[in-house]
Amino acid sequence: MTDWDEIVHRHGPEVWRTAYRLLGDHTEAEDCFQETFLDALRLSRSRLVRHWSGLLRRLATARAIDGLRRRIRRYARESTVDCDMLVGSKLQPADNAVAAELSDRLRCALSQLPDRAAEIFCLHALEGWSYAEVAAELGISVDAVGVALHRARQQLQELLKPALAGRSGTEES
Repeated sequence: MTDWDEIVHRHGPEVWRTAYRLLGDHTEAEDCFQETFLDALRLSRSRLVRHWSGLLRRLATARAIDGLRRRIRRYARESTVDCDMLVGSKLQPADNAVAAELSDRLRCALSQLPDRAAEIFCLHALEGWSYAEVAAELGISVDAVGVALHRARQQLQELLKPALAGRSGTEES
């Protein structure tokens, strides 16, 4: 029998950090947190889980990316606002505002990547997993991780190019 109280106690903080880091919203992170543990429960009924931390962070990353996609679709339905307009309305010091805006744009860009590319990018770049750890968790080769990361970075660079050009002052008139 799986001790869920212990699993949530031990791994809950890292699941929360993963969800909140990607979503940047407490309510959405709470939903992601719950979805992650429900998915883990379902999965544990059909197979033996040997590495709870890896499984939970992977599930949290996938659920958070799904949440980002839902957010983008919801904003698209509610208005004609594009990703550039998804910045919070709170007034903050300039540096915090720029960081928040770039974070929102990164979230928007991540939601546009293919599922596997977004998952690999998040596990490596945001969670700090090594190529070998990502490969082992996803059941792919280390080379495949490297290729996927390279492609994800290229796609993100293309998606973020307008935002980065505007910030560096190199935007052409």
